[in-house]
Amino acid sequence: MIARFLILASATFALQAQSPHAAPIARGGELFDKTCTACHGARALGGRAPNLTRGDWKSGGSDEAILRNIVKGIPGTQMPPFPMPDDDAKAILAYLRSLEGAKAEVPFTGNPQAGAALFFGSGRCGNCHMVQGRGGRLGPDLSTIAKERRQDDLRTSLAKPSEKLRPGFRTVVVTLASGSTITGVAKNEDTFSLQLMDRQEKLHLLDKAQVREVRQTHESLMPASKLTETETNDVLAFLKSGRVEPTAWKPAADLNVTWARLQNAPAEPHNWLTYWGDLAGHHYSKLTQITPANVNNLRAAWSYQFGASNIQTVPLVVDGLMFVTGPLSNVSALDARSGRTIWQYKRPLPEVASHCTVMTNRGVALLGDRVYVSTLDAHLVALDSKTGNVIFDVEVEDYRKGFSITHAPLVIDGKLVLGITAGECALTGYVYAFDAASGKKLWRTHTIAQPGDPNSASWAGDSAKYGGAPTWMTGTYDPETNTVFWTTGNPGPDYNGADRAGDNLYSDSVLALDPATGKIKWHFQYTQHDVHDWDANETPVLIDAVVKGQKRKLLIMANRNAFYYAIDRVTGEFVSGQAFAKQTWAKGLDSRGKPIVLPNTTPTAEGNYVCPDALGAANFAAPSYSSKTGFFYVAVRETCAHYFTENKKPEPGQPFTGGGQREDEKQGEQGFIRALDPATGDLKWSTRIQIGSHAAGVLSTAGGVVFAASKDGNIMALDAVSGKILWHYQTGAAMRSSPMSYAVDGKQYVAISNDAALLVFNLP
Repeated sequence: MIARFLILASATFALQAQSPHAAPIARGGELFDKTCTACHGARALGGRAPNLTRGDWKSGGSDEAILRNIVKGIPGTQMPPFPMPDDDAKAILAYLRSLEGAKAEVPFTGNPQAGAALFFGSGRCGNCHMVQGRGGRLGPDLSTIAKERRQDDLRTSLAKPSEKLRPGFRTVVVTLASGSTITGVAKNEDTFSLQLMDRQEKLHLLDKAQVREVRQTHESLMPASKLTETETNDVLAFLKSGRVEPTAWKPAADLNVTWARLQNAPAEPHNWLTYWGDLAGHHYSKLTQITPANVNNLRAAWSYQFGASNIQTVPLVVDGLMFVTGPLSNVSALDARSGRTIWQYKRPLPEVASHCTVMTNRGVALLGDRVYVSTLDAHLVALDSKTGNVIFDVEVEDYRKGFSITHAPLVIDGKLVLGITAGECALTGYVYAFDAASGKKLWRTHTIAQPGDPNSASWAGDSAKYGGAPTWMTGTYDPETNTVFWTTGNPGPDYNGADRAGDNLYSDSVLALDPATGKIKWHFQYTQHDVHDWDANETPVLIDAVVKGQKRKLLIMANRNAFYYAIDRVTGEFVSGQAFAKQTWAKGLDSRGKPIVLPNTTPTAEGNYVCPDALGAANFAAPSYSSKTGFFYVAVRETCAHYFTENKKPEPGQPFTGGGQREDEKQGEQGFIRALDPATGDLKWSTRIQIGSHAAGVLSTAGGVVFAASKDGNIMALDAVSGKILWHYQTGAAMRSSPMSYAVDGKQYVAISNDAALLVFNLP
């Protein structure tokens, strides 16, 4: 070791003496000593962190990759970011290159167009590898490989593909108990389960109780390259360019969530194909295995650790494959039987305006063989559902202005509909549609009435420019009327309405949108001129019900302002409504559904006491409508607060609330799970829980059980008819998500996330 150290030191000294770049190398050595030796050791020979003198760069060995890793760190490792001037990072890079023997990156030569033709043609590389969403799945995605790996490494991989096998791509031969065999690449394996992809790209999620033998071959499924030197240069030039001609999207035959399947999602109760479980927002499972008679036998089946907090995801499940999101817009595909990871997509997230949003992600959407996630940096990303490879990544809005997205997109016949989180930052909201195949933006609808719209008169002066109305949550869809229903948030500033006289449309509303154009068919506003931050971003649930002897197509909602509403989803006409929780701000609803506001309930500089508080009697936690009982189930909070105002000029991208609230510490948070008559809002039963939650929702099932959660970390099961608590389980952390249910191999599971992990339960 000492001899090697002296040789390296001598080589470094000689290089610095001879090289025209000696100054950067010397300065880079000084910077490395100050910044990096604590982990990587003196002269980068290794310590707590890897030896960097061998040229074996596990997280990318190109200049671009090393510079990025120095400045931004490496997610999922102990390598933190070291923000520094570009020249300093380049000096450290020069120093590290000198320790490798002054290897300079070789320029890429060759014809990238010819290389693309070879890659997807006679070279057959595209049979197993993807580039920019085009190609096969059996091998690693090569979209950025030429930016991550040095050219000599790439040439070695072509010539000797078995020399370095990536995790998730080792070859195994599995002999089943029946004697048949499966050859493929192992995505994950533990003592009891194995997840692999075979040569036909089919995923196998295996229980080892049904496996006789697992044999690792140590050989890559990729054959050694037979390309000529010229052809190799062309292929490498293509990989460096990364330019791919788009082709028609042909989803995989064995994993294809079609639009027809999504429209008829309740017919597949073993799956959970959309954020709400269906397009109508029922959040209801037709599974019947778990009943009031046996629910007390529920046990923990498995858990998945997110490695982060503020988890709000609701999983999707299709044919034994589960998709979950982490708070930083990461996505994981899991074996729904065991929780083992099949792939992970880790979003390289920039520094977003966290003061304008909630740092979380609530879920994904499925269509075909793709998973769609909208991100905190306001992008829409399409991932291959079998591998996590990126198909496209498009910007929705500029996150630097304060925009973000926290909710799951909604799939509507080849389109993705989503909103934007503008938060309390003097911005305005929108609803968008994108083409699911290409990521092309199709339309954008303002949630603030624009000049030329008669409803723009509901804003005084120029206050609409900073009017808020963000779109925090996933909407619903009615195929009968071909209408998308999307809800909007509070006007801005939240608590001070002095400069925005009027109803402030279309804040605190539900918008009925034409999915082809985004045109607003009609709107219904729940809270006019809101000064208490009572977003209307609760679920717009679509049901058919009998009201006063007449069949009606209804949109129902338990609103944050503590009132329940049933409106006609064809016309937007108010049908019925009443308070479902404690409130002190309105006498009731008039014949048009407009709250009759009581005097002296507006926030003041000194503070004014009003119920409910700003988090509301209900919020984004999922309610549930059961077609079996005919009840509408809601997680309810009863809280009050002192609301106060302040004066501040709007500055887009900066906090603009116009005041705030102080909680009523004496009363605290009272929580309930309640069942309502959906036609009228009449109370059917109410079950007290210790602490109410604005985030932990409910799930009703055809088995006659309602699953609910509390802020104190308990998941519980209630009798759907009586509300009696039948079972509970303390998960050990607060809950901010809603339960869902699915089945694999005839066994029903219930899943919910607490603040750190996904917990999954089943019967013995």
